[in-house]
Amino acid sequence: MQREWFQRIGYFALLGFVAALQFSIAAANIFLALSLLMWLVNAIATHRMEVPRFFYPLAVYAAATLVSASFSDDPNASFVDSKQLVLFLIVPMVFELARGTRAPFVVQVIITVGALSALYGIFQFGVLQYDNLGRRPQGALGHYMTYSGVLMLVTCAAAARILFTRDRLWPSLMMPALLVILGLTFTRSALVGACAGIAFLLLLKDLRLMAVMPVLAALFFVLAPPQVTNRFMSMFDARDPTRVDRVTMLKVGSRMVKANPLVGVGPTRVGPRYREFLDPNAPNNPVPHLHNVPMQIAAERGVPALVAWLWMIGVLAIDMVRRLKLADTRFLAAAALGAIVAMFAAGLAEYNFGDSEFLMLFLVLMTLPYAARPEGEKGSGGVSAS
Repeated sequence: MQREWFQRIGYFALLGFVAALQFSIAAANIFLALSLLMWLVNAIATHRMEVPRFFYPLAVYAAATLVSASFSDDPNASFVDSKQLVLFLIVPMVFELARGTRAPFVVQVIITVGALSALYGIFQFGVLQYDNLGRRPQGALGHYMTYSGVLMLVTCAAAARILFTRDRLWPSLMMPALLVILGLTFTRSALVGACAGIAFLLLLKDLRLMAVMPVLAALFFVLAPPQVTNRFMSMFDARDPTRVDRVTMLKVGSRMVKANPLVGVGPTRVGPRYREFLDPNAPNNPVPHLHNVPMQIAAERGVPALVAWLWMIGVLAIDMVRRLKLADTRFLAAAALGAIVAMFAAGLAEYNFGDSEFLMLFLVLMTLPYAARPEGEKGSGGVSAS
């Protein structure tokens, strides 16, 4: 009975966490701490901890990060930055607390709160005049990149719910607001990522549904404000300053990898050491990171960390494809696959995996298909460590 109370409190704290994550990182952290505490107490009481298969390459990635931090030119700064690795505990926590039929409801909360957040962003654009590159909609979050990245994941989850369940009405009502705000944030990477994720989900469902994408593109160019369409088209302009910067970042990143292939320059050290690897004739703009997930990981933490990260993505992809065949996990697996594709597509122009809010929601969505399996199901991808 006591264990049931721990799980119940932990589950409701988990719901509070995924809801608050899109409005207040402080509130989200409080709910996260409570859910982690309930998970830990339950694990100690039962002498059992289970993790999905993708947690192991994630753990290797964490180990590679700590090794990189120890070889950094500023170990203190690198180890402080590595505190984000604690967020990986979200995986076993969600795996335990969101079992069975609880998992789909977690996604329902994520989609519903995401739509409310999207409506707030639309209000900012239309009423508060957050309608230019200097002042973009950011919802209740601290940065427009975080805001758009989180809503990109929510959009993929909503699309999966529409395509792979019979309960289509509620997410269908949410989808217009989600799609509109992704354009209004002026964040090209998130818009491209969402388009890639949705296109992949349409392809998974039925190849003929791909005909929807040109229709959506036409509606975008007809209905979107000129400043939004101009921002989108700027990605095809070779002279666009941000595009030039990103090409420069890739060159700098490749030099960092070549100089430090095993351990990189250290967590949080890419920005401070950027100019050391910069061509004298290249734009000398300060950057916090390289705006490319694979390059950032390799340059910052070394090639072994990148291999571990790609291993994790590979395990997730294989497991999710298998789970598409299971009725209990089909839409959750589709949501995870859509989120992976979106993250990868957007991550070619933005270091979204390093954003705490984005990472937390991403890990939740990746774990839910494993948690949704029936109790005792063999081959579910969970591994017990008792």
